[in-house]
Amino acid sequence: MPAPNPVTRVGMFGGAFDPPHWAHCELAKTALDQLSLDVLHILPTGHAWHKARVLSSAEHRVAMCRLAFSDLDRIRLDEREIHRQGPSYTADTLRELRSEYPGAELFLVLGADQLLAFKNWIRWQEVLDLATLAVANRATNIGADARLDQESETDLSGVDLPFVRLRMPLKNISASAVRARVSQPRSREAALDVLVPEAVASYISQHSLYQTPT
Repeated sequence: MPAPNPVTRVGMFGGAFDPPHWAHCELAKTALDQLSLDVLHILPTGHAWHKARVLSSAEHRVAMCRLAFSDLDRIRLDEREIHRQGPSYTADTLRELRSEYPGAELFLVLGADQLLAFKNWIRWQEVLDLATLAVANRATNIGADARLDQESETDLSGVDLPFVRLRMPLKNISASAVRARVSQPRSREAALDVLVPEAVASYISQHSLYQTPT
């Protein structure tokens, strides 16, 4: 039996995924294709030290990720940060991945908004030593009130960090926009499939996520 091909290019794509939406799916697909990754680890955040709000339960976020990314090959849903005690830092996860894939090149997949805040991360210099930043641009406004058809990209010209660009169409979608739509009684019945995969929309409805009492 021939030996399996060695894993030489590994991606890490972390986030709250509360919920995962179409921009997440497109970014994962783009990273797999353009970086020629052997595997892309999808890592739902555990203890989110940088988030002011309380996240939905890990159980829900993992289940939605499984639904959102199920049609992509070379994806590994990785729950390690959820099970890690205390705050979870990207540098720790990258160190673990380096041990698990000796000799492989590591890529950290980000959106432009995360790149602009990168120097606020804990041990960000260590992250740069461990992985290549792979960044997809995002629109200037991705908040709850953002229009889906806007074409104004975030300006990354002043970023003094090394990174490679991922070429992908702007997806002006954010998890906050999804939560805002669901939380409004008038829009609860509005189609969510323009923002999230149909299976994720069904899961949100089934479990009454993000709804405020009426």
